[in-house]
Order: sequence, then C-alpha cells, then structure tokens
Amino acid sequence: MTVRLRALLPLRALLPRPRKSAALAVAATAVCASLTVGCGVLPGATGGSRGPIVVMTWAPEKTREINAPGVPAMAKAYARWINANGGLHGRDLKVLTCNDRNDKVGAANCARRAVDENAVAVVGSYSQYARAFLSPLEAAGIPYIGGYGLTNSEFTSPASYPVNGGQPALMAGNGRQLSGDCERVALVRPDTIAGDKLPDLLNTGLAEGKRGPAADILAAEDATTFTPQSREAIDQAGDGCVTVALGGRTDTFIDSFRRVQDDSQDVRISSVVGSVDQSLVDRTGGKASPYEGAFLTGWYPAANDARWDPMRRVIREHAFGDNRIDPANAGVQTTWIAYSVFRQVVESLGDGSEVSGLTVSRALNDGLRVQTGDLTPPLSWRFEDTIAVRSYPRMVNAHVTFQVVRGGRLVAAREGAVDISKTLERTS
Repeated sequence: MTVRLRALLPLRALLPRPRKSAALAVAATAVCASLTVGCGVLPGATGGSRGPIVVMTWAPEKTREINAPGVPAMAKAYARWINANGGLHGRDLKVLTCNDRNDKVGAANCARRAVDENAVAVVGSYSQYARAFLSPLEAAGIPYIGGYGLTNSEFTSPASYPVNGGQPALMAGNGRQLSGDCERVALVRPDTIAGDKLPDLLNTGLAEGKRGPAADILAAEDATTFTPQSREAIDQAGDGCVTVALGGRTDTFIDSFRRVQDDSQDVRISSVVGSVDQSLVDRTGGKASPYEGAFLTGWYPAANDARWDPMRRVIREHAFGDNRIDPANAGVQTTWIAYSVFRQVVESLGDGSEVSGLTVSRALNDGLRVQTGDLTPPLSWRFEDTIAVRSYPRMVNAHVTFQVVRGGRLVAAREGAVDISKTLERTS
C-alpha cells in the first residue's frame, strides 16, 4: 500500500515583521549568551528573519574504510524538493554538509561548524564518533535528529532523537529471525569494545526461539582475509547459520568463506542492514551472488516496498542523476526519515514562529507525534514514549523487519515489522 506523506503547506503571503529596537536586540543577545541551550538561535535562524532555516548533515566520504556519500547527497536532494514546493512556511531549507572523515577530530570539527554556522539541527547523519560530536551539540542546544544509530551515545544523549533502534535492535532482531530456522548459529563480529556487546544481543533474541547461544568468533576490524574465522564458523554452525556483523568487511569475509566452504556443507549466511544491502548483492552477482538465500534483519520495509515511492520520486526529480544516492541504502533511507521528522517539527511551530535549536528540541520533548509514511511506527520522544531499556534510554523505536535474498533481490521474509522492545528489555 502506498502511503502518501502529508502535503507541504502552501506558500503563504509573508507580511513584514516589526523591526525590534536596538535595546531589545542587546537584551536578547545578553539573555542568549547566558544560556547553555537554545543558542542555535542566531541571525538567519529565528522566526524574526525570513532567511533560510539552516541545518547540517554529515558523513564520511573518500576514506579508505567507511564511506556514506549518499547521506549528504540525499539531504541536498530533500532540500531542493522542499524549496521547489514553497519551503518551510515560505522559508528555504539550507543544508550544510560536512565530511567527518571517519575520525574523531573530523566528527568534532563538523559539530563545531554546525554551531558556528547557526544550524538549528543536525539531521540524518552517519558517524561512528558520537562522543566527539554530541558534546558540542549539547552545549549549543542543537538537536541531533535521526542519526544512523551506530553508537550507544545516540541512545543516551538528551540531544539525540533516534528514528530507529540502531545496532542493538538489529542484533537482537537477528537472533529472533534466526531462531526460527537455525539450530546452531555462529556469530562473526569485530574484536572491539562495540563488538563485545553483540553476542548478548544476538543470544537474547535466539533464546526467545528456544535456541542456545551463538558461537562467538572474533575478527580484526581491519583484516584483509578471514580464512581462520571462516573455518571456525563452519565448524561451529554445522548445518545451521553463520551471521556476520563486520560492516564494510562483511564482503571480504564472505569471499574467504566461499573459498573454504565445501559443497556438501549446507550453511546459511545471515547479516544485518549496514553489513549487507541490495547494492552489495548486485555487485556480487545478483541471482548468482553468494548472498542468495541469506537472511537479513533491517530497520525498515524492503527497498522494493511501495512505501518508499515518495522518496524515490524525490530522488528521481531532484537528485539530477546523482549516483551517490542508492534508494536501497539504509543511510539514505534513514536520512529521508530524519528530514521527514524535521519538516513536521517546523510545521508544528506555526508560520512566523521562531525556528531554533531550542524550539525544535522543545517541540520534540513536548510529545510531538511524527508520522513517517508507515516506514516506522509513529515516533515521539517524550520520556513516556521511550522503551524501558536501561542501556538505551533514548530509544523510541525497536521495530525491525525480516528479509531474505531471493532471486537476487532483498524482499520481505514475513509481512510487517516485528517489535523487539521486550527482547531488548531482557538485555538491560
């Protein structure tokens, strides 16, 4: 079923606002300087100015390891679409983009630039270094809306408003998905602090299907071959499943896995969004891909679902053939959802109202309920709407989807999303 997003508000006749006195301007500046939140309220960013509404989106680009160029490209296309349809209450949406270079310094620099350039929000970004960028945003009162969900900090910071359940939901959901088909499971994951959290999440999901814990197989994050881990995974899984959570190194693992797997060994591959997506299946042979038949746990409906049609139309009409934007990529999809959230927040403030980090955060904290075209459940970030998971107090959406690679395409393995809130609560 195609769900149409709410139409943008029509362009209104804009009346000039009275000019404030110099005394009032000085007083307002003094008040702002005394606050630790809300001082994203700067010239060009308030309701008193008809200048653009400024936001920022960042992601790593042109690095040796992780790259997500589709994230800022999708943000730019979204802004072109908004502005072509009258803007937000008649004001243009201006998207600043930043390359975090996949390092802590780059992430912090992007956040400081967002502060310096008067962004009222950071929307739909991708970074592994939340601790580096969240502190400057918290100090400036700038909300972080719909980050990719890579880090625990995105689910603990009061400045963060996540739209999905991040890696925790994916791994717990993957356990639930595999518990129905796999008697034995081997997990191949990074030998990192973040990777150390994955077995517990996966095993909690497996336990709900009365399955035992997965074999835990560690791998160096920057390895160029995974032959020992492949052999161990096959031995441990038997005729069960091997689930791989190595991010961009997943394909390198699968290449090693294929080289050591015997034709008689009936082991099914599994992974999560971010490690495997449609573009990877296409690159590795489509129907003849080693991922054919693989299980995949994602956050959102499969890429061929009609609910993505509005996003595809915007890409087609406003991205101008930008091949960085893959509509099947989870980063692109999350950015689309995050900007949908931001648009509804601004619309809720009313025409002529102040748009600032403070007013955006206040609207979100006060219980604004956001619709995403049924790509997620309705989203709201009041305390009452958060999931009772001690380690992830900012999480409001723990829905995942079960998918499978069939005929070279990622398609739904079952109808509808699965809410794994209760599963995650057992991990806290």
